[in-house]
Amino acid sequence: MSFHRYVAIGDSFTEGVGDPDPARPNGLRGWADRVADVMAADSEDFSYANLAVRGRKLRAIMDDQVPPAVAMAPDLITCYAGANDILRPKVDIDALLATYETGVSLLSDTGAQVVLFTAYDPGVSALFRPIRGRMAIYNEGVREIADRHGAWIVDMWRMRDVPAYAIWAEDRMHLNATGHHYMARAVLSRLGVRHDLPEPTIAPPPERTAAETRREHIAWAREHAAPWVHRRLTGRSSGDLIDPKRPTLERWEPPQAP
Repeated sequence: MSFHRYVAIGDSFTEGVGDPDPARPNGLRGWADRVADVMAADSEDFSYANLAVRGRKLRAIMDDQVPPAVAMAPDLITCYAGANDILRPKVDIDALLATYETGVSLLSDTGAQVVLFTAYDPGVSALFRPIRGRMAIYNEGVREIADRHGAWIVDMWRMRDVPAYAIWAEDRMHLNATGHHYMARAVLSRLGVRHDLPEPTIAPPPERTAAETRREHIAWAREHAAPWVHRRLTGRSSGDLIDPKRPTLERWEPPQAP
């Protein structure tokens, strides 16, 4: 299939956190940029906007990103939202899904092809395993929304062909470069867009002693978990001072590698 006007909305997952690239806005590449790179190579009039901002909860995405996305009259929209809400100690999943459906309805009314995502199965992580049940319920709601509005699903919950250790960044919350590459392949395949992105090369898991594993957990808690908890307690977000990396729909030409 061929798309020419692509708008991506969402949070850190879509902004590209975990996939650094100093040549790109916000210093990030990410799966959405990778998808746009492929599409631009096959089209002389391809344009791309990315309104996603790290830390954004679902309501903010629906209120702040959906209206400008609709106004851009795209033919393709990708949207991932809700994970930052589900990570909170308390969440009304039914209310969350109702808000999501209102936004998806507005997106689908544009006539664009809308692509939604389920969240990754957190069962492999001792840290996030306690929220596995609410994540599964939320994912099923997202699938129902997609069915009602003709959206397509990239079902991360069922992606089990690549081991988790290979695709997650050191913060254990975001995809790394391999994970973003892997996700770009999944999105392009769901869209039916031809591509030559190779299968990611997966190295064996690193061998660590029990002492090394403990030190790694302690370092992670100090460098990543503690700042995350502090932001929650103070009502701040990692995206408070961050602007969308591509706020307008413009012709897209991938940056040249140095």
